[in-house]
Amino acid sequence: MKKQQNDLETLRHSISHILAAAVLEMFPEAKFAIGPAIENGFYYDFDLPRTLIPEDLPLLEEKMRTFITQNLPFEKSEIDAKKAQELFKKAKQPYKIELAEDLIKNEKVKKVSLYKSGPFVDLCAGPHIANTSEINSDAFKLTKIAGAYWRGDEKNKMLQRIYGVAFETREELDKYLKNLEEAEKRDHRKIGKEQDLFSFHDVAPGMPFFHPKGMIIYNELKNFWLEAQKEFDYQMMLAPSMLDISIWKQSGHWDHYKDDMYFIKAGKGEKEFALRPMDCPGAILIYNNSLKSYRDLPLRLAEPGLITRKEKSGQLNGLFRVQQFIQDDAHIFLAENQIEAEIKNVINLVNMIYQPFGLKYKAFLATRPNDFMGEKSSWDKAETALQNVLDQVYGQGNYGLKEKDGAFYGPKIDYQLEDAIGRTWQCATIQLDFQMPGKFNCRYIDNQGQEQTPVLIHRTIMGSFERFLGILIEHFAGVWPAWLAPEQVWVLPIGERHEEYALAVIEKLKTAGIRALIKADSETIGKKIRAGETQKIPYLLVVGDKEITADSVAVRQRGQGDLGAMKINEFIKKITLEIKDKKC
Repeated sequence: MKKQQNDLETLRHSISHILAAAVLEMFPEAKFAIGPAIENGFYYDFDLPRTLIPEDLPLLEEKMRTFITQNLPFEKSEIDAKKAQELFKKAKQPYKIELAEDLIKNEKVKKVSLYKSGPFVDLCAGPHIANTSEINSDAFKLTKIAGAYWRGDEKNKMLQRIYGVAFETREELDKYLKNLEEAEKRDHRKIGKEQDLFSFHDVAPGMPFFHPKGMIIYNELKNFWLEAQKEFDYQMMLAPSMLDISIWKQSGHWDHYKDDMYFIKAGKGEKEFALRPMDCPGAILIYNNSLKSYRDLPLRLAEPGLITRKEKSGQLNGLFRVQQFIQDDAHIFLAENQIEAEIKNVINLVNMIYQPFGLKYKAFLATRPNDFMGEKSSWDKAETALQNVLDQVYGQGNYGLKEKDGAFYGPKIDYQLEDAIGRTWQCATIQLDFQMPGKFNCRYIDNQGQEQTPVLIHRTIMGSFERFLGILIEHFAGVWPAWLAPEQVWVLPIGERHEEYALAVIEKLKTAGIRALIKADSETIGKKIRAGETQKIPYLLVVGDKEITADSVAVRQRGQGDLGAMKINEFIKKITLEIKDKKC
């Protein structure tokens, strides 16, 4: 499977070079930046004499197909790095000159590799396919044009990026494009606006404003999370969202996150504070407020903490990438001999929280990164502990591996969710930390009366309420299960004389804790029903003369249509059970 994925990445990378060759033919004066393979496809960044338009993409595709039919080889050559610089100077390719300069200065390379495909020569480490005959010309498509700063730095020039997707077969491409079309329909920003759930405003970039209907869903998710914490014996805590920068230097976050933090300084000579990009120091300070005994462990501290992270405007993406959010965080202090049992406990909590949403998910072990903190021996111990748990819970080979993707303070278990149209999202993470408790001198007294350093588990399951809500909007396509729906029931009086009875039904529903409203406008009952169906209301209750006489309601359930007449108490029992069971 891994070889197949690597082969596909190589194919996509090679197609990016054919795109560059097509751009060179269309714009001989083009300047070339970089063109990597990415998930599902590739992109290439260009400095061009004019702004690209959507109509350019099919023209470039045709040029690419022409190159492909020529069975062009990908010819590799290795030359002296400084000679490569000279070649690119003659070719007037400033971005390639800069890249070569970096290789010489920073990586101390003597030689670099070049790849030639048709008229295009690139500074590239490869690998590539042998020749263009390996490319299925019906299995790729250029999808969009975007702006991209050179090297991702907004101080640099804005380049033009062309994205494409590529697969081995036309069938795979068609399936992907169909899913892409479905994803556009499900776009949470579009549905959020249509359903009046949230908005964004320039006065607070990347910080969502939740409207009353959106706040109902948000609070339902949060309340569900809070109840789950109680069931698993977590204690709630709350720490300030602004802390002295010294705490971030002590924790190690300063070295890894300072460029992504917001700082506050009241005046010259005053202390400097930072809005927290992580929750952990607050939990550690609370833990250290009193000496703990082994009897206190595991100590589970949960906090829906306010997080603020500096993001570039081009990185913001609706609820998926924001600057301020509430993270469903928890920190668990425990003894080493409690690790495996507690990790299993957290996995059970993951299962409980994900189950109501109908989301498939898979665990991944993320191991020591290059910039790790602490001793290798403690990392080995932590990774072994996590691997043992995963082997026991899921079985060997039934979880993924993310090499060098752990947090800087410890390895972790990540969970990727799969939504209704097969897209994956990383949400839950369980991080095992032997480092930070030592840095903060955390202690407990063991059963022999000796001081010991606890282990720390950092844990989040939804990730953030904002992002998880965005995922659910797209997963459900705005068709909310009854327990999450901002409006659970519409009561539809057939005529004006039925409104008094409809209001009495509303009162009974509200008393039972059901979100209900009356639609007493002058439209026909048919139009009222169609409006309710269009707005995806879970239940429509029609009331007229028959229902008043029988003290009942005519029930229409979304997706099932007319269920017939029910006594109001019978209906309340039905929907209350559905809400309690959190049925999708």
